[in-house]
Amino acid sequence: MFSKNQLGFLYMFMSVCAFSIMDLIVKWSEYYPLGQVLFFRGFFGLLLYFLIMPKNRIKNFYYTKRAGLHFLRSFFGLIALLAIFVALRNLPLATVVSISFAAPIFTTIFSIFMLNEKVGFYRWLAVLIGFVGIIVITEPGYQSLNIYYVYPIIFCLGLSYVAILIRKLSTTEPVWLISLNFSAAITLVSLFTIPFGWIMPQMNDLLLLCMLGLLGGAANLWLSQSFKLSEVSLVSPLKYLALVFGIFFGYLIWDEIPTIKTLLGALLVVTSSLIILRREIYHKEKIPSNTRHE
Repeated sequence: MFSKNQLGFLYMFMSVCAFSIMDLIVKWSEYYPLGQVLFFRGFFGLLLYFLIMPKNRIKNFYYTKRAGLHFLRSFFGLIALLAIFVALRNLPLATVVSISFAAPIFTTIFSIFMLNEKVGFYRWLAVLIGFVGIIVITEPGYQSLNIYYVYPIIFCLGLSYVAILIRKLSTTEPVWLISLNFSAAITLVSLFTIPFGWIMPQMNDLLLLCMLGLLGGAANLWLSQSFKLSEVSLVSPLKYLALVFGIFFGYLIWDEIPTIKTLLGALLVVTSSLIILRREIYHKEKIPSNTRHE
């Protein structure tokens, strides 16, 4: 039987896989207006949540006593989503993924002050190892620095705050409702971009755009479930695995051959996630499940 933290780890892994594929579709869809792509992300994610919600909530699915927190989650989530979409369309995929790995560092710091979570030595070590891996890959000091590099940082800050809000909401709210409200907000905002010109997609493109929404919806649901089951500072560093997927898809689709530095950095990133999982299993074996640790 898995512990809550281990299940949270699994949900985060599935979320990272889905988000990685979604990023590929977003980068591919650069010829479609950003607002139109947002619509598919929001609308088809919304359909997914209506399919999985309990039957007894169909008539009053919107009911909540924490509308303010839902609004903040949707607002900052939308800012983060817009930022990452713009970055993916204007920067190399590996660059965007690498910079976005700063998010767990912000999340760890936020979780200490906002959630009073206790972050032990090994988790800090894992985060630092992952960060060193990113430095090895990106070699800080971009010679072609431009305004678009700011967008992944905005994404990191927004995502970190969203992680804390989800943690708070999930104490009383069902995961599907948290995600449904976010998709509804995306869909609503995207409709205001219709006057700026949408393009009728071809059938193949339409299928990919629909897949973008379903993947985004499922990934967001798994992300919320992960934060509900586990401490934010525990599962967030697992996002580093997105780099491995980036290397794989880059080679498979665009014939990008990773350098030795990229492979070394990726190894450090994977190591950081494995340290976290191994420490959780160790504590599960050595410490009773009702004892709070690390």
